[in-house]
Amino acid sequence: MNKIIRILVAILLAMATAAICVLISCNVQPTGKSVDLGLPSGTLWADRNVGAALPEGYGDYFAWGESIPKSTYYNWVTYKYAKDDPKKLMKYCSSPDYSLYALTDGRTNLESSDDAATANWGSNWCMPTQEQFQELKDNCTWTWTTRNGKNGYEVKGKNGNSIFLPAAGYHSEANISYVGVFGYYWSSSFNEVCPNCGCGLCIDSGRVGLDDWTQRCDGWSVRPVRCK
Repeated sequence: MNKIIRILVAILLAMATAAICVLISCNVQPTGKSVDLGLPSGTLWADRNVGAALPEGYGDYFAWGESIPKSTYYNWVTYKYAKDDPKKLMKYCSSPDYSLYALTDGRTNLESSDDAATANWGSNWCMPTQEQFQELKDNCTWTWTTRNGKNGYEVKGKNGNSIFLPAAGYHSEANISYVGVFGYYWSSSFNEVCPNCGCGLCIDSGRVGLDDWTQRCDGWSVRPVRCK
């Protein structure tokens, strides 16, 4: 009888360890759902931001190229891939004038380990490219609205399906600003002319536009797409 009890205890401990790995050690969040918006490329967009429990939730803020949100400051001192200065980049640098080592590294898009979508939701998800944001902008109807108290855009595809992009503002230094007024979403691309700037999508009640001149150390939202 004692042997049977020991075996049952061992099985329960193994199951508990596996569950803890999934929830904590593996650092993979519960993911959103894929939404088919009928886009020409077939790209499927997530129904919520990384870190959001609901489609209208703001979620977490990430510096470009970082996969873990910060609890305090977003600036060049805390940025993972620079040495305290926007012209001392240590990764994703296309110009020696912006490099700590006066070198370029040939990287033009995020690696999986630095992709906030992949790192938090798993290998089936990734951050969108700037081209995918452009496709979303050009092929959907954008309507500024409020969902459960959160301002943002309903983005409806030609097939009638839609997603909601909340205006979550952005995190710079210790402050989260313009919540409910502006939304900022990183893509996986950076500005190769000015490599300390990332690219992404900017929204407010009167504008939907692409941006490529925002410092990479700022905290923006991330809306994943399904990787092909």
